[in-house]
Amino acid sequence: MSEDPTQERTAAPKGAAPTTVREVEVKLRVHGLFKLPDLVTADIGVARAKRQVTRNLAAIYYDTDDLRLFRWGVTFRRREGGIDAGWHLKLPVKGIDSGIRDELQLPLSAGAAGKIPVELAGVVLPYSRGADLRPIAQVNTERIPYLLYSADGTAVAEMVDDSVSIFDNGVIVERYREIEVEALFDGADLTSIVAELERAGAKRSTLSKAASALGPDAGGPPDVLEPAAVGPLDPAAEAITAFLRKYIRAFITQDVRVRRDLPDAVHQMRVAARRLRSGLKAFGPLVDKQWADGLRKELGWAASELGGARDTEVLLDRLDKHSQHLGARDSALVRAIIDPQLRDRLDHARGSAIASLSTPRHLALLDALVDAAANPRLTEVADDPSRDVLPELVERAFRQLARRVKQLELEGPAETWHEARISAKRARYSAEAVSGVFGAPAKRLADALSEVTEVLGDHQDACIAQDVLREMAASDVIDGRTGFALGLLHEHEFECEIHNRLEFNRIWPKVKAIQKKTRLGHR
Repeated sequence: MSEDPTQERTAAPKGAAPTTVREVEVKLRVHGLFKLPDLVTADIGVARAKRQVTRNLAAIYYDTDDLRLFRWGVTFRRREGGIDAGWHLKLPVKGIDSGIRDELQLPLSAGAAGKIPVELAGVVLPYSRGADLRPIAQVNTERIPYLLYSADGTAVAEMVDDSVSIFDNGVIVERYREIEVEALFDGADLTSIVAELERAGAKRSTLSKAASALGPDAGGPPDVLEPAAVGPLDPAAEAITAFLRKYIRAFITQDVRVRRDLPDAVHQMRVAARRLRSGLKAFGPLVDKQWADGLRKELGWAASELGGARDTEVLLDRLDKHSQHLGARDSALVRAIIDPQLRDRLDHARGSAIASLSTPRHLALLDALVDAAANPRLTEVADDPSRDVLPELVERAFRQLARRVKQLELEGPAETWHEARISAKRARYSAEAVSGVFGAPAKRLADALSEVTEVLGDHQDACIAQDVLREMAASDVIDGRTGFALGLLHEHEFECEIHNRLEFNRIWPKVKAIQKKTRLGHR
């Protein structure tokens, strides 16, 4: 490599933030003598193909020594030349085809070669887990671009004909040719264009230019593998491993989304942490206790760090929505008090949550989770078939919930209802943890318990709302009219609390009936 590999990180100019672009493109490999087909006469909706000025691009790609980013499907580069020169971080989009990625962009001024902008390095920290990002490939490209227009004169796609040279220590070690077709707006259909190129002999490729340079290692599996399918006759150890991989992948993926401040990311990351904690507890006899307790403690810490932001966000949305029942005047009075206080609390909680994601403790948790997905510490009992050992764990969690429910009273303290909610979540997560093994019966039970947790969750939110409203109303700066309005909203939340208790009493017999009919491991 011609670039100094010394790792330095500098911030972009003050106030700069990455720009996010949704990239929809298809890559195709062609031989050196490949002739581009005439797309205009091919009757595929291309009315004009206008050649643009040839561009010369020079890119340095960054990754860890063991290519952690590439193996997660992430590309990180600094490219000079062309209309979009700058730092580019390309991330896969969950649940969407691999040809569609989010590209985070910063200008070249955000960092000289070798000085990685913290705004982008921080986003991929869950993948790199603190390992140094260094130059791992240098790629130069001679690009001949074409704009493809529809009959109404709209530019629908850009097609580029790339001659690629890969360098190692300043010496060309490989050359190849590639065609890329990229949509220029949401909804642009590339299907017919790509099909015509394939008819001419082009072959689809999912490898980035840097991945091509790095060989098979760049296409290797990520640190946390996809969960494998597990059946009732398979060892319980395989079911536990699949469970851990599923939610550890979710935890890491949502960690990246939290750093990007994407919708619902904090909630989903917290859910993944809770499911892992509940699963490790539910699998108690099958996992090493000290190991599982250590992971559960750290996952609890992570969920707690995220909880302030999520809980405040839910509370703010709830009170704003419920204040509408008070009428315009009283609604305005309570929101004038509620919104500023909770928004300040939310900003503080978000800042605290983001800060926790870069602490040594969080990085140690990520390392521990990656290790757990690869090497879970299990007992000998986990070698038994899933159908022989897992059903009892689900039933045990349900029995604990049933004992909690017997303690509930319609006018009893909120604490006992909160304890029942915690037990209901554990029972639900236990059923979900084995649904991949036992299929429909476990899923029916999990769905029924999901209804329970939703009702008890709303009950808990109503109780918290009442506490917050009482606290606000007790302030010395609250006048009588505003205090009365806060009291009206408090009464509404109290009514919600009682409604949820009645609703729980209505659905609980149905849930018990579903659990009684559930026969896991006997299909």
